[in-house]
Amino acid sequence: MATDAAEVTHDFPGFFKVYKDGRIERYWHTDHVPAGLDPETGVQSKDIEISAETGVKVRIFLPRIDGSGEKLTLLVHYHGGGFCIGSPFASAFKTFLSFLVTQANIIAISIDYRLAPEHLLPIAYEDSLAGLQWVAKHVNGQGPEPWINEHADLGRVILAGESAGANLAHYVAVQAGASGLFGVKINKLLIVHPYFGGKQPDKIYEYMCPTSPGPENDPKLNPDADPNLMKLKCDKLLVCVAEKDMLRGRGVAYYEKMSKCAWGGDVEFYETKEEGHCFHFFNPSSENIQPFMKKLVNFIKQQH
Repeated sequence: MATDAAEVTHDFPGFFKVYKDGRIERYWHTDHVPAGLDPETGVQSKDIEISAETGVKVRIFLPRIDGSGEKLTLLVHYHGGGFCIGSPFASAFKTFLSFLVTQANIIAISIDYRLAPEHLLPIAYEDSLAGLQWVAKHVNGQGPEPWINEHADLGRVILAGESAGANLAHYVAVQAGASGLFGVKINKLLIVHPYFGGKQPDKIYEYMCPTSPGPENDPKLNPDADPNLMKLKCDKLLVCVAEKDMLRGRGVAYYEKMSKCAWGGDVEFYETKEEGHCFHFFNPSSENIQPFMKKLVNFIKQQH
């Protein structure tokens, strides 16, 4: 017979369950690969703590440098995982970002954030914005991280994310436009299989964000409800969806909203047929990964 402490009070299959004594047990345990030199790609990576107060870190990915002194586009990435699992230090994101770094010849920074439910939303949003604010400290070339000072062009910044990370990337882009980040120019926004809730309340999001007014009224879940949406500042937006993804509908609605709302930039749409949510991570043998990744690289490399 189970003790009271072992009683499950909340269960969100695929993500986590909560016990009566407050313990959190995740269904998915993220692996951790160390930073360093990848001999296959020549990409170097390192981890930096950007806030002693929160303990939040970033992982920076640097391609082979040819010695020309050319500054490179900076891609700022937010990982997916339903706001409650995942990290920039997982092998899947190392592979994904190393590919983009080498193929598009860019620098990438994947910004970590404290996970729900131990850290209730909107903490992940606050950490994500703080990550870009940390990047902005380097605009004069005298920030705390030499790789950014020496190699990143903060006049060419791309925000990117998948799933919950796409939601965070959009949020940060809007907040950056609303508040202004002097010297950081967000040129592009790369939104992959985004999570924007649904018309019906999402029980796990309600649990992780008890202050949310609901999917239709929360500007973090519904761009239509965001009074700052028109302040989003970037030139190009790519929205990617997957045909069999249960989140596809909200992704399409997001694309349609951004196409019609005259926020001032160009919007592209890319759909992968016969695939589900974040298939490029969950279905690594798919023949659809190559054209999908080619689309991302081409978007990143488009002239500003």
